[in-house]
Formats: sequence, structure tokens, C-alpha cells
Amino acid sequence: MRVLAEIPARDPSELRTGSLRRGDLEAYGGLLEELGGVRCVLASGHDRETTRGVAVGLAATAAARGGRVALVECGLADPGLADALGLADAPGLHEHLRGTVRSEEILRPVVLAGPGSADAMEPLVCVVAGRASGDGAHLLASAAMARALAGLREAYELVVLEGPPLRDENSLRPLLPLADTTIACLAPEERRGVPISVSGAVIQRS
Repeated sequence: MRVLAEIPARDPSELRTGSLRRGDLEAYGGLLEELGGVRCVLASGHDRETTRGVAVGLAATAAARGGRVALVECGLADPGLADALGLADAPGLHEHLRGTVRSEEILRPVVLAGPGSADAMEPLVCVVAGRASGDGAHLLASAAMARALAGLREAYELVVLEGPPLRDENSLRPLLPLADTTIACLAPEERRGVPISVSGAVIQRS
């Protein structure tokens, strides 16, 4: 499996404050260049925290470079992005896919901070999962999900999907055709045993 980038681990408190270090910009900037200007990236891995760190870092770096970027949490069975970023946990994607809230009600801006954020033109927009759902695979495979993602792709230059874990193939597979590329977010010892086709791996160093 091709290694697209090696990324330093981030402390959870850095995610909550939206802080970007210059080292993050260099590492994730290299990843953006490897991805070649794609419009929608799906990130998944064995460990939720590793996947979240990569998804947030990638989205935040693209926004810090002046892009219009949306980050969408698609792990409906076990949400956690809202807590990681200090956002309200609902309504979110789950409620929107059930038709109980409009799309504009689930868009949450996160203002980036730190020395790497000076070129950001506008906040990173986040869509959290919402309340936990027991039928996430069905919702992610729905026409409502396809419409929601089409709307985000039209409104933003880059959409980063924080996907369900690799072990949840039923939830992950409906997202594969919706993304332009899929990356595996792994620890160094996890480079084997990825059950889906991916463009490459992002290795998070400890």
C-alpha cells in the first residue's frame, strides 16, 4: 500500500481549539498535494481517534490555505466529532438524513487558530453526526445522503468525510462511490489488513 503522508499525532485539546501548528500545515499540505486537487475525500481507519485526527487536520489545513472546506462526520453509530471540537452534538447528519432538519441547520463553523491559520478566509464548516443511530448503514446508503453530499460538493471546494471505522464495512461501502478518493488512516503497525480499496495510507506517528 502506498504511503501518501506521515502525520504527527495531535493532542485532543488541539482539535478542540482548532489550533494549527506550522508542522501540521507542512504535513497535511503534502497530503493535499498527493491527493491532487480532489473535491471529496473519504477517510477511514481501524482507530477512530487516528481517523478523526487525520480528517480534521486535512480539512483544517485546506481551510487555512484559504479554501472553502466542509468536514462531515459519517460514523453515525458512535459519534464523537462534536465533543472533540466542542460543538453541540445535535442536530446533525443523522437528523438531516431522516428529514427532521434542513441542511443549513447542521452547518457549524469552527474558527481556526494558531500560527498556521493566518491565510484562512473563512471558518471550517463542520457537520457532526448527530445523535447515535442504529441504522447508520441504511441512512448512508439513502438518496438523502447522496443529495446532501451533492449539495456540499457544490457549495465547498473540498469535502472531507470522516468515515465509519474499517470494521464497519456495511456503513463504509455506501460512501465509497460518493467520494473521489479514499484514504486509510493508520498507525505504523496497521499497514496491512485494509478490507477496502484505497488510494493509499496516511500513517500517524506517535
